[in-house]
Parts: sequence; C-alpha cells; structure tokens
Amino acid sequence: MADDLRGYLELAREAARIAGEVIMPLYRSTLSVELKADRTPVTIADRRAEETIRGFLQRECPSHGILGEEFGEIPGDGRHRWILDPIDGTKSFIHHVPLFGTLIALERDGAPVVGVIACHAASETVSAATGEGAWRDGQRAHVSGVRSVAEATVSMTSASRVFARHPKAFAALTERSGLLRGWGDCYGYLMVATGRAEAMLDPEMSIWDAAALYPVITEAGGRMSTWEGRDGVGDSVVASNGLVHEELLGLLALD
Repeated sequence: MADDLRGYLELAREAARIAGEVIMPLYRSTLSVELKADRTPVTIADRRAEETIRGFLQRECPSHGILGEEFGEIPGDGRHRWILDPIDGTKSFIHHVPLFGTLIALERDGAPVVGVIACHAASETVSAATGEGAWRDGQRAHVSGVRSVAEATVSMTSASRVFARHPKAFAALTERSGLLRGWGDCYGYLMVATGRAEAMLDPEMSIWDAAALYPVITEAGGRMSTWEGRDGVGDSVVASNGLVHEELLGLLALD
C-alpha cells in the first residue's frame, strides 16, 4: 500500500502545481466575482483550476471518483475518491491576500490518506500520505513542541464567526492563548503542520475544506478533530500540535 500511496501523493502534488499555473496569472489580474447560492464568492479562477485538476486526475486515475466544490461529484470505483477545493480562501484571493491555496485529498475506503495544501502566492506547499510523513519543499514538516495554550499561537479563519457561535469559548481563547491570530483558511493549517502555530480552529467546514488537512496535520505529528473532540474529518475542525489539543477542547466546550 505504501508504494501506491507515494504514487498518488506525487499525482496530488502535480495536480496542485498545475492548478497554480492556472490560478496565479488570474490572481494578478482583475476578476469579476459571482455569488453562489450559499452567498459565498466564486471566480473564473476557481472554476478553471478545478477543471484543470479534474482533467488531470481523470486521465491519470480514470477509475477514481472525484468530488469538487465547484462541479460536484463523479462516482468512481467505490474505494477511491479525490476531494478538491481549487481555491480555499476565495475571499483572500479576491482581495490579493496571499493566504489562499489549493486543497487536494484522496480518500480510500472513506478515509483521507493523501493531502496537499498548496499556498501558491506564498510559495509554500505541504503534503502528506498516510505512513509517509508530512513534507514541505523536500524537508520533513513537524508540528511544534509547545505544551500549553498559554504559550501557544492559536489562529482561526473568522474571529467574528467564532464569537457569534461560541462567545464563551472565544472569550476563553482570547484570555488564555499566548497569541491569537487570524491566518485564515488553509494557510493557518499549513502553519500548524510546519510548527509555526500550535492550533487552527474553524467551527464550520465542508468536506472539501477539511479532507486534505487530516493527512497533513496527523503525519506532521499533530491531531485533528471536530470541536466535539471526534478525531477525523467532520463539519468543524480543531487542528493542533496534539500537545495542546485537550486543553483547547476544554475551552471550546464552555459554550
């Protein structure tokens, strides 16, 4: 199994690379923005990048299913499914803030086993496959060794959303965290996986937002769970270096 996961990881890295070739020229241009039915923004860059990734994966893995944020699902062999978010952080992309990225995951039998976080404008990519470790630019990626929230850097995509939904937890995080920041979307998770932040929080996530994160965070030595503490991919995410995870879950449970 290890050999084929290495092969799939290389495919995922290549898919992310070619997505970046589509995205970056458009990032430097002026684009019109549409609102989807859920009132989230989308641009031609989101759609072109997903079309490019889909075309590549369909050629390389024709039996695999594909689920993407922009174009829905194509069923496959029942074991393997690629999960795509062509631009995670479209709002950052629109405002020319370089914290957006491409997320690519491969599920096997319902569990994410390959993940890539490619932050093109920041020139950073972190990727992982189960049992193969996490990697950044050819070097192993590791979470930090910080052991308490009081010494931790904690980030979240939207402070206002956390405050609105979990005001007691937000107050506790504000009081207890060593440093509270807003490195949004996938870039915050990249920071955790590379030891530059201790935790990243999102109270609401879709599967294309979360699937790629799980292999990266866990293979870097960290832990990823829902806000309720269930390890794995769910509709919310707490990603940490593992050492501060239980303390964080205690704070988040105050609401």
